[in-house]
Amino acid sequence: MRLGIAPHRLWPDRDGDLEGVLETARTAERLGFDHVIAGSHVLRTGLGATLDPIVLLSAVAGATSRIRIATSVLIAPLYQPVILAHQTASLDFLSGGRFVLGVGTGWDAAEFSAVGVPFGQRGRRTDENLATMKALWQEEFTEARIGVSPLTPGGPPVWVGGDSDAALRRALCFGDAWHGSGNPAAMAGVRRRIADLAESIGRDPATLALTSVAFLVPPGVRQIGRVPVSPLGGTRPSAGSVVEELGQLKAAGVTTCSLWLPVSAAALPDALAWIAEQVMPSLDAGSSRPSPL
Repeated sequence: MRLGIAPHRLWPDRDGDLEGVLETARTAERLGFDHVIAGSHVLRTGLGATLDPIVLLSAVAGATSRIRIATSVLIAPLYQPVILAHQTASLDFLSGGRFVLGVGTGWDAAEFSAVGVPFGQRGRRTDENLATMKALWQEEFTEARIGVSPLTPGGPPVWVGGDSDAALRRALCFGDAWHGSGNPAAMAGVRRRIADLAESIGRDPATLALTSVAFLVPPGVRQIGRVPVSPLGGTRPSAGSVVEELGQLKAAGVTTCSLWLPVSAAALPDALAWIAEQVMPSLDAGSSRPSPL
């Protein structure tokens, strides 16, 4: 299983908590993590200050050389698809093919109102945007071509988030992976639902990977804020309990796990080092091998 992290705190208390994201990304690369992730909010929410994911990941790409960069997740219906296709192709090109586009439909109606996009149309707009972007990446339109072709043939990998049947169908239609969260039993259930839906779409469900996000607070590190679900390894995690749960996720079909670390910015280096030293060797989670996801 491959492990990634967010290069900043999940809930910054102030703008200064976003400082050091590039150094954290470089540290994650040095320690052997597979990828870094960046969330997406146009307005301030309860999560505090949030950098634009394309801008943040562009900076991370320039500060690193190997580690992959992924949006987790970009709110696709808020964007004009031709512009987003160009932005993501540019980032894939400039990063040397290290970019992964994780997308979702969004949940904050205020953001849609601010952008002038009907909240009730977010699912349909996401489908239309993904279809348009893939066609532009693959140069299927004769009347228009975006300014640069992505370095990755066919465009960057796409992770599609969401728990509804509509979201799972979207992943089967447009995605290289489904991107979600949950315990091993929930992930096994998602895999079964994908298999049930795949026949009507005409896709082999085995070709759709499962990726996951999870919270983790290493032992000895103080948690900041409240997390909405049970953290990886339980409320009193050990290396053994974290490795055991990750192994259960892998057995349920999860190939990649992205970790949110709700700890102070000062504690991030120690938290990353603990994962790299105590968890990753047991998972063979090093990312020196090439991977489409």
